Amino acid sequence: AKTEDPSTFLSAYRPLSSLLHSIHHIPNMKLSLALVLTAASVSAFSPSATFTRPSTSLNAVTTALIKELREATGAGMMDCKKVLTEFDGDIDAAAEELRKKGLAQADKKASRVAAEGKIAMSKVDGKSVLVEVNCETDFVAKDESFSAFANSAAEAAAKLGSEDVEALMAASVDGGSLEDARAGLVSKIGENIQVRRVVSRGSGETTTGSYIHMQKIGVVVEIEGGTEELCTDVAMHVAAMNPPYATKDDVPSEDVEKEREFLTSQVADSGKPADIIQKMVDGRLNKWFSESCLVSQQYVKTNDRTVGKLLEENGAKMIGFTRIAVGEGIEKKEDNFAEEVAAMAAGK
Repeated sequence: AKTEDPSTFLSAYRPLSSLLHSIHHIPNMKLSLALVLTAASVSAFSPSATFTRPSTSLNAVTTALIKELREATGAGMMDCKKVLTEFDGDIDAAAEELRKKGLAQADKKASRVAAEGKIAMSKVDGKSVLVEVNCETDFVAKDESFSAFANSAAEAAAKLGSEDVEALMAASVDGGSLEDARAGLVSKIGENIQVRRVVSRGSGETTTGSYIHMQKIGVVVEIEGGTEELCTDVAMHVAAMNPPYATKDDVPSEDVEKEREFLTSQVADSGKPADIIQKMVDGRLNKWFSESCLVSQQYVKTNDRTVGKLLEENGAKMIGFTRIAVGEGIEKKEDNFAEEVAAMAAGK
């Protein structure tokens, strides 16, 4: 920056005046040397000279300030130091800049396949909620920050009382929206992170309970009567056995007819009378029901009674269940190392 303060010029000139006085008393000193020194010094300290003012940002950016910004944003140490230096230690401006960069990075990564992740659960006023949050790698799925975000999403979903993901992302979490938290996490971790879906069951008049297996499979069970612990036990069974239906009444009629046609085709050429074939088909269809419906399955924990019998013994009746698994239905990218090398060699 340029300085035009006269006092600066005068203070710089005083040493020069003393120097010239000394030269005057030195014998055999050539006048030309004095003139050269005078011209150079006056030029250097003239009001039109250009100074480079040292930056105050390095002095303003302390270790404590970097730490505070890191804790507030989750950004890396060097990113925090860089942006604080850029804004001369203004932590609010630095935080806003990091937020903008995080949103930009999140947008860039949004197209990448995110089929790993975890399922988180929460419960409010008798309603149990499961939320699937996806990332790109199993390594990130085990990260504490990622887990904390997934848990926050589940808690927000339970309070919201809706399965609408768009509404969930707009919900307030820790002073900002859940979408802001997601974008910040993408910036911190460097992977595409998405809240994929929300499922819920229950009301104040029913009993619900949830179970999550290895963070990958989530089940919520709803019953009449009974206890939350009973729901959790049945949810463990559902996680292990993955029954398609809760009760026989839940089986769509088209599924029943399709199975009946399949079973009939198996015995149609047996040469047996039509009434015998009908009994054979009915028997096999009943077996299919017992294998496909939750209440008809042998309770996996004890294997000495059906799930329906377990509920009956505890004064409960099955209403339904919902089971989800991380990444189901998402087409994962299959990496081919040989093709990658060939593409690189071809300059693609």
